[in-house]
Amino acid sequence: TISLAVDALKSNLKGETNGRYLDMIRDENKRMLNQVENVLQIAQLERGQVDLDFKEVSLHKIILSAKNRVDLIATERNGTIVVNLEADKDEIQGDAMHLTHVFINLLDNAIKYTDENRAPKVHILTKVVDQKVVVELSDNGIGMSRTTLKQAFDKFYRETSGNLHLVKGHGLGLAYVKQIIEAHQGSVRVESEKGVGT
Repeated sequence: TISLAVDALKSNLKGETNGRYLDMIRDENKRMLNQVENVLQIAQLERGQVDLDFKEVSLHKIILSAKNRVDLIATERNGTIVVNLEADKDEIQGDAMHLTHVFINLLDNAIKYTDENRAPKVHILTKVVDQKVVVELSDNGIGMSRTTLKQAFDKFYRETSGNLHLVKGHGLGLAYVKQIIEAHQGSVRVESEKGVGT
């Protein structure tokens, strides 16, 4: 219904700005549907029941696609996402859709978990180490406590401040990231310092 409403509006509204926002609504609607799918797929991945669509893909193209999807969120916070694609070989066997969602999740978190009085600064670096592509994301966010670091990739875990969650979410993003990266024979880890960044 949301998709149909957006298409109807787009055919009636003129102007580049309106079109851009309608495209965003359409894209975010798709992402919401994908998030619902992710919840189901995490359960299926844990049971070894998901068939990923492995093809040769460019990790750099996937990262840039994810960045483009999140750029507006960063801009609204006066933030920046800086990309240094230094890996001289970025082709891997992977599922482009799921890998794109992995990087959208990570970039979205980096922006969401930045103090509201600070402009988010996110840096993405790629390099090749021992014939493996390494992707490093760093931010100037609120950082994580030691307790959170230990449980960051657990399903439904969310750091709390008293009884209140500081940022809305379901605690599934990083669990999904870990499942997808491991399904690609990769690994993911996190380093963080409270008040400095992740």
